Amino acid sequence: MSQPTLAVRDLKTHFFTRGGVVKAVDGVSFQIGKGRILGLVGESGSGKSITGFSILGLVDPPGRVVEGEILLKGENLVGQPDERLRAVRGNRIAMIFQDPMMTLNPVLRIDTQMIEAVQAHHDVGADVARARARDALGRVGIPSPEERLNAYPHQFSGGMRQRVAIAIALLNNPEVIIADEPTTALDVTIQGQILYEVQKLCRETGTSLIWITHDLSVVAGLADDICVMYAGKIVESGPIDDVLDRSLHPYTKGLLGSVPSRNKRGSPLAQIPGMTPSLLSLPSGCPFADRCPRVQDDCRAALPPMVEYRPGQAARCIHPHVEGRA
Repeated sequence: MSQPTLAVRDLKTHFFTRGGVVKAVDGVSFQIGKGRILGLVGESGSGKSITGFSILGLVDPPGRVVEGEILLKGENLVGQPDERLRAVRGNRIAMIFQDPMMTLNPVLRIDTQMIEAVQAHHDVGADVARARARDALGRVGIPSPEERLNAYPHQFSGGMRQRVAIAIALLNNPEVIIADEPTTALDVTIQGQILYEVQKLCRETGTSLIWITHDLSVVAGLADDICVMYAGKIVESGPIDDVLDRSLHPYTKGLLGSVPSRNKRGSPLAQIPGMTPSLLSLPSGCPFADRCPRVQDDCRAALPPMVEYRPGQAARCIHPHVEGRA
């Protein structure tokens, strides 16, 4: 078996606050191969974005990675000096943020920002860097890319700014792209175009993509594999078709039941009862126990391990939805 492009092993990122320790990411493990797309799915506050920030070393105090490994083609990025991480960010691993203004400087022209992003990692002239920037803007569907390079961020709409941010992530042909809900602000037509482009990029260049979202309808047509997160932990993982068609964990079932397209017209949407538990005081057993329709006494006794119930498909559940079980 070939070496994965990125392997995350038992990653723990905690925030040390006055109120206590917030275990935002608590023992997350997954890997992604060359040219593969991984969907990282869950409710707000489940730890999806912090997982992405941890991979890039972008977690600010009072948070820090306290345990685990982040292996980029075998190189562990945890504990690396800032200089090494800066060489990796935007070059070998790029991130597309949900808010494009986290990427764009409002007082610099687009060409200045994109040329700097290329020249920070490659010894090329300004003309070559500008041509690469122009091509990247065209790839994400921005009309008249040569002219738009001379614009400032405030001269773009919100959706256009997001496309510029996506183009910046594509500039250096990274080995891994982490996309944190980047199409939230885009209309469905442009969203479809962006999803097509990132799939094409992965196929043609072998770039690995981690797509962070709460929208199961997006990852259903995009991802090869999926990890479902809840309360800082992965509760189910496996090939996308297996997880969506034959879910094991009751939380995954609940998420799928709340998608409008999966319900009959005119019928109310199913809801997952209750609220996500506080990460400051997680229960000793399954964190989903208080909201789970299949809960039993043993669910509250200890945290269930990840168990592979089907080939390649695992769940952190004692009473999963498996054929032959009540």
